[in-house]
Formats: sequence, structure tokens, C-alpha cells
Amino acid sequence: MTKLSVNINKIATLRNARGGNVPDLLKVAADIQKFGAQGITIHPRPDERHIRYQDARDLKAIVHTEFNIEGNPQHNFIDLVLECKPEQVTLVPDAIGAITSSAGWDTVKNQAYLTEMIQEFKRNNIRTSIFVDPILAMIEGAKNTGADRIELYTEDFAHQYSLGNHDAINPYVTASVLANDLGLGINAGHDLSLDNIQFFKQNIPGLLEVSIGHALIAESLYLGLENVVNMYLQKLK
Repeated sequence: MTKLSVNINKIATLRNARGGNVPDLLKVAADIQKFGAQGITIHPRPDERHIRYQDARDLKAIVHTEFNIEGNPQHNFIDLVLECKPEQVTLVPDAIGAITSSAGWDTVKNQAYLTEMIQEFKRNNIRTSIFVDPILAMIEGAKNTGADRIELYTEDFAHQYSLGNHDAINPYVTASVLANDLGLGINAGHDLSLDNIQFFKQNIPGLLEVSIGHALIAESLYLGLENVVNMYLQKLK
């Protein structure tokens, strides 16, 4: 079974829009785990417009499944991860002010930088994952950095699948076969939803984990958070 890690950034966005502590981010994280999810993901950004750095510290005591912190490995982020020591850190090359992630790493151009970052996290017994597009050279580059896993950036698949183009899965299958051959674990995320997750899971060999936030929270507005978490879990079996 592929593990489900729920990204709770949107819960923080809703809280911050009004001030105060409604909804209670920590309670939501605890409930999501109680409902069966195998992990909690957060993606703090430098402006703290949704997840705040203090949230990461507070969540460490709440997350008893897998804690995954995503972000661009700049100084404050590195310090935060080393302080919190999550089970996994996912390196994402988003620019300051970006609304959401829009591309994977160029693991060839940034090999030295990524290698340095990964060595630092691994010295602290934190599993490392690199956010990449399904491009074979980028998969090979990720392997050369010493990363434990890749996270496939799935926006293009999700968009094409919604248009009826099921062949959009093909580059992800090819990338996954190579990752498996290289001994890289495979995660995936971005725009995965109840509509496409089962097809994606059934076609990706060795898929270990998906990180889903925006779609899952939006679907929960209609169907309820506990129900939606369990719907994902059924589709990921």
C-alpha cells in the first residue's frame, strides 16, 4: 500500500486569514492521523503566509506517524529542519513569493549544492527526497546527489489526465522504472486528487508515498475530512 501524507498548508491558510487559532492546526493534524493517514506534510515558506515556523516546532510533538517538511533549503529552512528533525525532508526549488511549486530541481546544474544539503540532513538521520520532473537525466542527477528518494512533480499528469489524456502517465512510468533500478525511493505530489490518484498509483511501480493537500482539503469541504482521508486510503491499496 502506498502511504498517504496529508499536506496541511491549506488549514494554516484558513487559520491565518482570520487570525486566532480557528481551525486549530494541531488538532487537525492529530485528527488526520486518527483517521488513518500515515503522515503529515508541511511546506513553510519564508513569508510564513500559511505554515509558520513555530507550527513546525509545535507539530513535532503531535505527529506520531511520518513528519515530512518540504521547502527550499535556504538558511532559515535548514535550521528549522535540523531543529525539528522530521522523518523526511523534501527539497523543493520554489522561489520566494511563489504561490505554489511549479517545477522540479535541475539536479545536474545544482548537483553540488544539493549534495551538500543532503549530506547535512543525512548526518542528522533525516531521510531526504528531491522534487523532480519525470525527466531521466534529472532522476540520474538525483541519484548522484545521494538522495534517498525523489518526489515526482505530478502537475502535468494531473492536468492532462483531466483532459482525458491517459498517456500522460507514460513519462512517470519510465522515470519510476529508472528510479527503481537506481535504488531511489519514489514519492509523488502536486494536483493529485480522488479523480486521478488510483490510476496514478496503479501505473507507478514502487510508489511509496503521495503527499496531497489542496485537492484533499477542497474535497473535504463537500465530503468531510475523515471520509476523504479514508477514500484516499482505499484508492492507494
